[in-house]
Amino acid sequence: MQILFLGPLVQLSLDCPWGLLEGLKIAFDPHFWMLCFTDMRWLRNQVIAPLTEELVFRACMLPMLVPCTSPGTAIFTCPLFFGIAHFHHVIEQLRFRQGTVLSIFLSAAFQFSYTAVFGAYTAFIFLRTGHLIGPVLCHSFCNYIGFPAIFTVLDHPQRATIVLFYGLGVVLFFLLLYPMTDPTLYGDIPICYLLDKGSSDHRSLCL
Repeated sequence: MQILFLGPLVQLSLDCPWGLLEGLKIAFDPHFWMLCFTDMRWLRNQVIAPLTEELVFRACMLPMLVPCTSPGTAIFTCPLFFGIAHFHHVIEQLRFRQGTVLSIFLSAAFQFSYTAVFGAYTAFIFLRTGHLIGPVLCHSFCNYIGFPAIFTVLDHPQRATIVLFYGLGVVLFFLLLYPMTDPTLYGDIPICYLLDKGSSDHRSLCL
């Protein structure tokens, strides 16, 4: 996932007021992490939401869907429930009048599309690796970075460099998608092994 966000990460580093050494000092500062873990919003976005949502929509739901459908169908079905689960933001925004009704529903439609695509990706990771840690870390990372500010790139003084890394990130992401999720790298326990081993065709469920 970090490879796909190579462009936004480069843009963030170029705009960051800190140098490399200053950034490392902050990253290893216990006081900084104490502030993070006492911030309920940070805990919700970076720890609680990624862990609970991936546990429910990936670790619990996918192993039930795969035997009933197929790995490919489950990958694209499970994220639909994941996307719908985020519609509670619409109720909050309507209640507190955080925009017009049209803008709120357009924002919800965009968020549904984004979370559905992300959910399909984390479902793919879970099926390929058989582990939950990958989806949880990706979820936490995406909550931190947010959706890339693509339109701001055109006005950036170093837009050529950033656009280059945006393109490079997308290309490398698709080139490394299967090699970096090879089940043999993670103990060779993809979702097919998590199912009934007595089934004669359990191998056919592997991706």
